[in-house]
Amino acid sequence: MSAIHEWGVAETARQLASKQVSSTEVTQALIQRCEAYQGMGAFVHFAPELALQSAKEADVRLGAGERAALLGVPLAHKDVFVTKTMPTTAGSRMLAGYKSPFNATVVQRLMDAGAISLGKLNCDEFAMGSGNENSAYSLVKNPWDTSRVPGGSSGGSAAAVAAGLVAGATGTDTGGSIRQPASFCGITGIKPTYGLCSRFGMVAFASSLDQAGPMAKSAEDCAVMLSHMTGPDLDHDSTSLDVAKVDYVAALHQPRLGATADKPLLGLRVGLPSEFFGAGLSVDVNAAVQVALKQLTDMGATLVDISLPRTELSIPVYYIIAPAEASSNLSRFDGVRYGHRAKDYDDLGDMYQRSRSEGFGPEVQRRILIGAYVLSHGYYDAYYVKAQKIRRLIAQDFQAAFQQCDVIAGPVAPTVAWGIGEKSNDPVANYLADIFTLSTSLAGLPGMSVPAGFGAGAMPVGLQLVGNYLNESALLHTAHSFQQATDWHRRSPSLLTPGAAA
Repeated sequence: MSAIHEWGVAETARQLASKQVSSTEVTQALIQRCEAYQGMGAFVHFAPELALQSAKEADVRLGAGERAALLGVPLAHKDVFVTKTMPTTAGSRMLAGYKSPFNATVVQRLMDAGAISLGKLNCDEFAMGSGNENSAYSLVKNPWDTSRVPGGSSGGSAAAVAAGLVAGATGTDTGGSIRQPASFCGITGIKPTYGLCSRFGMVAFASSLDQAGPMAKSAEDCAVMLSHMTGPDLDHDSTSLDVAKVDYVAALHQPRLGATADKPLLGLRVGLPSEFFGAGLSVDVNAAVQVALKQLTDMGATLVDISLPRTELSIPVYYIIAPAEASSNLSRFDGVRYGHRAKDYDDLGDMYQRSRSEGFGPEVQRRILIGAYVLSHGYYDAYYVKAQKIRRLIAQDFQAAFQQCDVIAGPVAPTVAWGIGEKSNDPVANYLADIFTLSTSLAGLPGMSVPAGFGAGAMPVGLQLVGNYLNESALLHTAHSFQQATDWHRRSPSLLTPGAAA
């Protein structure tokens, strides 16, 4: 039997249900591993006592014959999901020590399915960043090479799963923050259709873009988690989609019409956008993606050349719309009701200024300023309204493409993970790293990253799959079929001696 830390969500659930191991044993093993590799910086709040208490309660339920899908499975949550029993800081000093009176809907639904939590995972402050270097608390290190970033903003989630600290984790994706760190850390992650997962209890960055999703070792693991994370939540979230829940695990094993055992993807049309394979794509990433595409064709898929002509415009459009929404959402953090308040100030205006200057980090302040500018009188029509119009055209490009294909494939990021500090003083370089993920988020489409090989420095490379609205089943089926024929998702980093990453 493989080591407990090598099990994914689905395997852990199977072992628990068959009583091969107890939740307490699983949780203790993962706690020991988390403590050994705490220098990676994956956790902002680590809660071993609470996790063990929950594990013991899960064991009682398992012993009584209860069979909740995730009963006793240890997970962890990105630190933008509010939780009653643990602090939620969104990686910011502004919310240091904040504890919510309720759980985020996504957290509550996973709890209802029986999952327990080891703690809250590090992230870029208010989910703003591409390398997890913007956290107010600590850097997160990539388990494959601790001198490199894990990606962002869900870097703590990606690193924790890749290092075997947890079986699975929640993440959020505003412009690629599930897919890019999943690619950089060699795990699987999916951003569902906008509105499929409730945003209630998720600290807001850009409300029309933010979406929760699972990050785990495999497509099967993501399907298990996503099946319980989704569903209408209209009483709490007006953007929640009123659609029936789907059993994504069953969809994994639903054969395609006409498919055979050796050709499980027969008839699947995979679109390749020419804009995703241009001069900006590094040679090593392209090579890994091409091998993955060849694997898809060997399994019966047909590659189709398509175009997403407004891909380059997704960067300026995103960095107008997202900061605009962020400046509005973050205006509530003023030092009056909750959040950081400066100790010394002269008057109300001075309190606002000092509290926000002390509470927000440089990248958050930068985006608030950009957002306030593009929403200001005289610039709203020139920038914000125009960006929204182009956003609509980007969504139309995808719909035209889906007339020719069933799923779209390409790289997740132009390069493998870069070195810590390499792009810290160049925010534009960070922004450009999201070129292949932003358009999907702007259109509100589902997208996922699937481990597909290695590039320069033996660092992981992810294959991006994008589907049409509410077509998560097709993405997960494609990814699962690919993972049945490859073992990239089973590769684990050769971690340093415990504690050496500190």
